[in-house]
Parts: sequence; C-alpha cells; structure tokens
Amino acid sequence: MDKKLTEDLVLEQENKLCKAIKDGNVSMLDELLHKDLLFIIPSGEVITKEVDLKTYRDGVLKIDELAPVIENLNIIDDMAVITLTMTLKGKYNEVAFEATYRYIRFWKKFDGGIRVVGGSGIAI
Repeated sequence: MDKKLTEDLVLEQENKLCKAIKDGNVSMLDELLHKDLLFIIPSGEVITKEVDLKTYRDGVLKIDELAPVIENLNIIDDMAVITLTMTLKGKYNEVAFEATYRYIRFWKKFDGGIRVVGGSGIAI
C-alpha cells in the first residue's frame, strides 16, 4: 500500500478512525495509530498509543454517537495535518457525557500506509 499521500486517502483513513473509535475496535485503532503516538487529551494529559488502546480495551470509553466535521486538511510532504470538530455522546467510566471537541491530528506516510503520529483534543 505505497499510495501517494492525498486528501482522499487521509479522509478515507480518518473515516476508518472515527468508525473504530465509535465501535471500540481496538485492532483497527492499533492499525491506524503509530507505535510512538503522542496525544494530548482534553484534560491536558499526554497519552501514548498503549494508554489510548487500553481505554477502549478496558471499556472505560464507550461512544454511542460521533459526528465529525472536517475544518482543515493540509498536506505537507509526507504528512497531513487535519483539524475537525466532533460531537461525542457516550460514557466515560460509566458516566454519561455529551460534548463537542476540536481535534488536530497528524497523519504521516510510511511504507505500509499512513498512521496518526500525534494530535490533541480540547472541549469547545
């Protein structure tokens, strides 16, 4: 899968990521997130890929509804930077929540495809 990095490819992978988040699909998340991922969650804490996967594996985060709206997508050489807002409804530690977040994600092209290498999310 040595595809050129295009907007269509990034959006296709972004859609897979959103579906994996909604479905709690740990194997798909494992495929889409780079092993050295760093992500800043809305609390301000920096998490790794393993911490993120554990959240889904342990059932801590369960998403019932997810509505992403892409704001910007820039391709810079072998990297894509995407910003989006996302309304989420679900449970975190069995406590119901509904909120809108703004995310930035960095997708990087590797020999095997593209993966998220970093990002951040804040409540808006």
